[in-house]
Amino acid sequence: MTDKPPSPQGIPPDPWSDLRAHTQARLALGRAGAALPTAELLRFGLAHAQARDAVHIPLDADALAAQIHALGCATRQVHSAAPDRATYLLRPDLGRQLCDADAEALQAVSAEGRRPIDLLLVVADGLSSLAVARQAPPLIEAIRQQAPAGWHTGPVVIARQARVALGDAVGALLGARLVAVLIGERPGLSSPDSLGIYLTWQPQLGRTDAERNCISNVRPEGLSPPRAAARLWWLCQEALRLGLTGVALKDRSEGLTLAAEKDTALPSSNRSD
Repeated sequence: MTDKPPSPQGIPPDPWSDLRAHTQARLALGRAGAALPTAELLRFGLAHAQARDAVHIPLDADALAAQIHALGCATRQVHSAAPDRATYLLRPDLGRQLCDADAEALQAVSAEGRRPIDLLLVVADGLSSLAVARQAPPLIEAIRQQAPAGWHTGPVVIARQARVALGDAVGALLGARLVAVLIGERPGLSSPDSLGIYLTWQPQLGRTDAERNCISNVRPEGLSPPRAAARLWWLCQEALRLGLTGVALKDRSEGLTLAAEKDTALPSSNRSD
């Protein structure tokens, strides 16, 4: 690292500034006496407030449904057995269950004998409604653009007060071969809007996290929608070939996802209906 001349005020330049340009991590914050500098303390307070807001601000499901409709996808809205946000945070088990009314409604849809669904997308608010509002629409668009020929994705299900395992109940009721839950991840102090994808083969009640594959950190500063979609479809096709997801399905899609980053408009012969 080259030495930099002192500033006109006689204060030497910060030797960490070059490194900070490449990461959002809090490095060498400095001190003012025995405490943090005021500027760093204020930045920390802002990041903490953004993380809290991401957890507590309710998802605008109607606005999200309108955005997804504009992409050409049908939608359905469901709610977990947690009646409100406070209950959702205190009772994770209720966030994994569908409310009775929506379970009955999905059962009626399944009884209509519609075309089988190969990959069902469930968009869940999780622990960051901000992540869902920002990242879900561009991710769904990328997933549709890259869909392999012959794959049917059905309607996008928007789930409120939902945990990952809620996708098992929804997927089982709709008879999906695979379910991908697009969910707001637990916010960090530098990433309040990170989205995760959890893929499960033959969803049914009782599936464990060891039976899922996770793609995390979908956001502009992390994994882009085209790369995340390419990785998801690679995993889907391997899941179909092997008949499983989870710890036995290793992600070796890196070359494909790098190519998707360069070409965000891969051809597709499949569209949701």
